[in-house]
Amino acid sequence: MRSHLLIVLLGCAHALCAQSLAQKGRGPGGTWSLGVRSSFSLFNGGSHSAPGTGAGGQLRVRISERVNTDWFYDYFTGPSGSLAHREDQHIGWSVLFYLRAHTQERQLLQPYVVAGHCFDYTKQRSNRDPSNFAERWSSAVQAGVGNHFNVTDRADLSLVCQYMWHLGTDIHAEEHAGQVHFHKEKGANLEGHLLIHVSFNYKLLDAW
Repeated sequence: MRSHLLIVLLGCAHALCAQSLAQKGRGPGGTWSLGVRSSFSLFNGGSHSAPGTGAGGQLRVRISERVNTDWFYDYFTGPSGSLAHREDQHIGWSVLFYLRAHTQERQLLQPYVVAGHCFDYTKQRSNRDPSNFAERWSSAVQAGVGNHFNVTDRADLSLVCQYMWHLGTDIHAEEHAGQVHFHKEKGANLEGHLLIHVSFNYKLLDAW
């Protein structure tokens, strides 16, 4: 029964992706896409840093032939040393600039450069006691390169590699007398990490 349902769902997805998009204008500007993505984050913030994994979604609104925008949300989890783990939530936007001019025929490879901004909510929890945690907000900017693999006229797989810089308060866990304590350093701290996103996106409509 499950295998039959999976076959039906795959068939519906294939038929949906194969449908052509009704174009209102001559160029690609005005197309809206919805996507889901999986992410890998490599922190470099010293001895407390560790890789993290996450998932999220994005709304893509194309402004013109060469310029596109992503409006995204990501949720990451990962260890923070041996005493705690961290949860990060990113909400922000990016601008994509395509390196190749648009053509009427579908391009399998569509490289671009990307830059943007986001807000980050971070929570660090003790591994021993989940009710023991510290949290912070920070602001970040990111930049990198990416590529769309246009599998159909409406669907693409995208791979993005970018570096993100956070400006916020440093938080780290220390153990005193068998108890985990979180310490917030005074002043702002610059923290960076490498981000890799793999996403699947589907064009919903052409708005203009």
